[in-house]
Amino acid sequence: QTVGLLGDKPFRRLLQPENLSREELVDVLREAVVDQKGPLVTLNKPQGLPVTGKPGELTLVSVLPELSQCLGLGERELQVVRASGKETSGLVLLSSCPQTASRLQKFFTHSQRARKPTATYCAVTDGIPAASEGKIQAALKMEHTDGASLVVPVKSPSRKDFLKGVKWTLSHFRVLASGSGCALVQLQPLTGPG
Repeated sequence: QTVGLLGDKPFRRLLQPENLSREELVDVLREAVVDQKGPLVTLNKPQGLPVTGKPGELTLVSVLPELSQCLGLGERELQVVRASGKETSGLVLLSSCPQTASRLQKFFTHSQRARKPTATYCAVTDGIPAASEGKIQAALKMEHTDGASLVVPVKSPSRKDFLKGVKWTLSHFRVLASGSGCALVQLQPLTGPG
């Protein structure tokens, strides 16, 4: 399954930054920019790209100076405000203004501590949930198979499971539309397996 383009070549599944040059990664990220307004830049981070890493590793943070230049920000270097983990794709919020970044980071931290949703996702389900809205509490863990990372549920987790990386999660859900045996569901995680 193709998940993106690297130049004119498709890459499959996880992006493997160790197989890219800095310039190629900057090109991938430039093409992944979804929005750029004022000091804020939003991009769709490919799955497999770590946000941070060890010195010398190719990561999102390691190429931010080049990405800043590429986006015409001059000396104003981008910094990460909010990002998904290495295993997941998703929107990353960047800012070229340290004060804006700090205010937004404080907002996200405060919202998480107050157990208020800071992200909203939509999913299409096979089947229609019995309730039109509610909460989902589940134990989840990350599984790595065939070069892909998947979050999977764990039924009746033991204490030992929690030591091995299983985490309780809580999400609000609301059915937005349904028909033909499917539903469009809005999800707002309060806690996650990250």
